[in-house]
Amino acid sequence: MNAGHVVGLITGVLFGFLLQKGRVLRFDKQVGAMLLKDMTIFKFMLSAIVVGMVGILLLSDAGVITLNHKALNLGGVLLGGLLFGIGWAVMGFCPGTAIGALGEGRWHALFAIVGMILGAALYAECYPFLSTTVLAWKDLGKIALPETLGISHWIVVPIFGAGTVAMFAWFEKMGL
Repeated sequence: MNAGHVVGLITGVLFGFLLQKGRVLRFDKQVGAMLLKDMTIFKFMLSAIVVGMVGILLLSDAGVITLNHKALNLGGVLLGGLLFGIGWAVMGFCPGTAIGALGEGRWHALFAIVGMILGAALYAECYPFLSTTVLAWKDLGKIALPETLGISHWIVVPIFGAGTVAMFAWFEKMGL
């Protein structure tokens, strides 16, 4: 086990702790999110995205890490999003919340975890076929919003952050 593994373990445990403290592991929060009646999970994830965005870009600008975007493949995004959404709707868990729920002692989360593992295995088996069909639909290459717009990422970050804060205010006003 190297230092990267230790850091990954620590941040994973911390993320699980925050998931539990944020109550996003609760089934009622999951259902509320799917019905767009409870925005707790969306608030949690948007907060994580903003914090992660700032941290990753600071590390990149400092030369500690190198960003390497994956190519934007519309077929893969559509198929993956569809399967993720179906799995979340059927089981009431995404990968992070399934592991967190299991950590809380909710054994039924094992069904979701086993389903994710089987889904990954099925994807690996079907990859040769998918690579010539769905995954070949439209590959837009390695793109990112700042580069696409021709602006600094430090212009995008505050705009995204302000939009997130505005969305939070709207959610609160609507009682979500």
